[in-house]
Amino acid sequence: MKFMDVVLPGLILCDMRAETKEEAFREFADALSREDIIDDHEDFFKAILKREELGSTGGGRGFAVPHTKLPAIDRCRLAFGISKVGIDWASLDGELVYIIFLILSPTDRPCDHLRTLEMISRAMRSDTLRRFLKQAESFDDIWMLLEECDDGQFND
Repeated sequence: MKFMDVVLPGLILCDMRAETKEEAFREFADALSREDIIDDHEDFFKAILKREELGSTGGGRGFAVPHTKLPAIDRCRLAFGISKVGIDWASLDGELVYIIFLILSPTDRPCDHLRTLEMISRAMRSDTLRRFLKQAESFDDIWMLLEECDDGQFND
């Protein structure tokens, strides 16, 4: 699986204004609505917050991968956001989160969900990619970095 298989341009948020996880989820919900991925904000919030209650999706090293499954989703989708100020995500290392990958997937496609989680986990091992994403200033910067990641350019 590659980033370009699951991310849509309208789901890339270059400069999130959120100061909390909940505010970040609202920004993502607005983008998901605009792209006709979700119809009901409340179903999305219930599902994503229920998942966060199981344990923080802040993986450490400045990134988080909130994820949930929704029956109304027809295929796996990935939203991406950058916070310039950082968000307290209750991460494993206690650090703020600047890079957020939000995964939504159908309830009947667990393999796609797991492959997307694996793809992100592999990509976020790269110190260089994390640094470049955190410094990205525009949609074009982020899109290029995700394409380069798909092409295997960040294997450090």
